[in-house]
Amino acid sequence: MMLAEPLISDMLTPFWVSLKLAGVTTLCLLLFATPLAYWLAKPSRGQVAGRFKVLLMGVIAMPLVLPPTVIGFYLLLLLSPSVGIGKWLSAHNISPFIFTFEGLVIGSIIYSLPFYIQPVYAQFLRIPQSVLEVAHLLEPNRLRRFMRVALPQARVGIILGSLISFAHTIGEFGVVLMIGGSIAGETKVVSIAIYEQVEALNYEAAHMMSGILIIMGMIMVALIASVNKINQR
Repeated sequence: MMLAEPLISDMLTPFWVSLKLAGVTTLCLLLFATPLAYWLAKPSRGQVAGRFKVLLMGVIAMPLVLPPTVIGFYLLLLLSPSVGIGKWLSAHNISPFIFTFEGLVIGSIIYSLPFYIQPVYAQFLRIPQSVLEVAHLLEPNRLRRFMRVALPQARVGIILGSLISFAHTIGEFGVVLMIGGSIAGETKVVSIAIYEQVEALNYEAAHMMSGILIIMGMIMVALIASVNKINQR
C-alpha cells in the first residue's frame, strides 16, 4: 500500500515519457537518418565530397566519445533564448525548446544518431555494386530506386539501428537532464526518476524501476542479438 502512490506518480509516468521519447526519436531517425546513411555509403564524386563525408562521419560519431553532459551543455546553450537557435526562435515569437519534450527529442536524435547511422551505413555498404548498377539502368528515378532497391537490401541494418537507438534512448540521462530538467509528465524520464528516488533514499521505488529497466534491457539485447545473427548469415 505504501508503494501505490509512487508507482503511479513517480514510476508509471516517467516510463511513459521515456517510451514516448524513444519511439518519437526512433521514428525521426528512420525518416531522416536513413537517407543520410545511404548518401554517406554512396561512392563519392571527387576528393572534396569524399573529405566532407569523412568530416561529417566524424561529427556524427562525437556522441560516442564525448560525455553526455558536454553534449547536453552545448545544446542547452544553443537552444537557450539568448544564444544561437534559441535566440532566433525567440526573435520570431517561437518558444525555445529547452525544458520541453520537443527539446528532449532534438537532444535524443543528436545523441542517438551514431547508434542508428553505423549499422544502417554498414548495411548499405554491403549492397553489391552490380545490384546498384542494374537498378540505375532499370529505374532512372532516384527516389524510387532508393525505395525499391536500397531500402529492402538494408532492412536488417535499419531494424538493428532502430532497436539500438530505441534502447539507447530509454537509458539516456545526461543529455535529457541538461536540456529537459525534471518536469513531471513532460521531461522527467525514468532514468531521472530513479536518480531522484535514490536521492530521496526511497530505495524500494528505485529498485522496482531499475528492475523493470533491467528486464526491458535484457529483452532489447536479445532482440538486437537475434537481428545481428540474421545479419551475419
